[in-house]
Amino acid sequence: MGIATLMIVVLAGWINRQQQDVIEYLQEEVRVLKELQGRKRLKFSDDQRRRLALRAKRIGLSRLKEVAAIVSPQTLLAWHRKLIARKYDSSGSSRSVGRPATTEQIRSLVLRMADENRSWGYTRIQGGLANLGHDVGRGTIAGILKNAGMEPAPERGKGTSWAEFLRVHWEALGAADFFTVELWCWGRLTRYHVFFVIRLATRRVHIAGIIPEPDGRWMKQVGRNLTDCQDGFLRECRFLIHDRATVFTREFISILKAAGVASIRLPARSPNLNAFAERFVRSIKSECLDHLIIVGERSLRRAVDEFCAHYHEERNHQGLENKLIEASFGGCESEELRCRRRLGGLLCYYHREAA
Repeated sequence: MGIATLMIVVLAGWINRQQQDVIEYLQEEVRVLKELQGRKRLKFSDDQRRRLALRAKRIGLSRLKEVAAIVSPQTLLAWHRKLIARKYDSSGSSRSVGRPATTEQIRSLVLRMADENRSWGYTRIQGGLANLGHDVGRGTIAGILKNAGMEPAPERGKGTSWAEFLRVHWEALGAADFFTVELWCWGRLTRYHVFFVIRLATRRVHIAGIIPEPDGRWMKQVGRNLTDCQDGFLRECRFLIHDRATVFTREFISILKAAGVASIRLPARSPNLNAFAERFVRSIKSECLDHLIIVGERSLRRAVDEFCAHYHEERNHQGLENKLIEASFGGCESEELRCRRRLGGLLCYYHREAA
């Protein structure tokens, strides 16, 4: 092959390469236009600028003036120069200024420890995190608590939430309340008051008394019965929650205090703070008393006693993992299905008879 032939081959290859670069640039323009289809104004993304600039650089300024359609050659080359500059100024790097951000896992742990342990300061929380394998500075912990609106340990530890109080004293807590029932007595409706006490941990309920109008003298006797050292229902309690009704007299509270039971008076109009007692009232009324026409005190006592027996032995409680407070039988069970009916079938309990 002569020199002339070789030159022709080289020139043909160069021309073919130039044409191929033009074709690739035009194809890229078509792709970008498809991506921007439907928009009133052509607004290019950084990725689109980069793609067009890379294709345009291979063609050259003079050739671009002939083929570029959507942007000017000067703009394309300016985009290319910015890409070169960005390569060396670290603007494309993912590295951020300053220390890395605290992970959400550590933030959640800090807030949980501070919320569940009100007396823990920054250093104590730092130690708790170190036990879990996290090395976190005191300043970071302080910043997390501040951003969450939580006070430092001295201020945070001064107050105790109601939920915390219940959780800490759960096993030693009792609650007391009254509910009223209208019954027929001597041909007219008479309102009776039922006084009950409930243990929060076990949900066991004790009917302390039933009377038309409770007074201080009656409450004193009830207090003595509840705190009796032998069989008093509150003998293992240390706190009794109740509302501000006037029947909870000073004498009644003094009797409780002498037996080691502290009286906790709830704020006015706050039934949600005595939710377990309120739930029992709702249960006994909706499941039993609201379905009965009660004639005489004796009938009322029978209905209340029957419901309490059903409540303790036969009713499943969602707060106790849907279990019974106490099972009324044990041992092996037969295949025969039985139904225990109370109050004429108003309260039913299905079980298999013990063998």
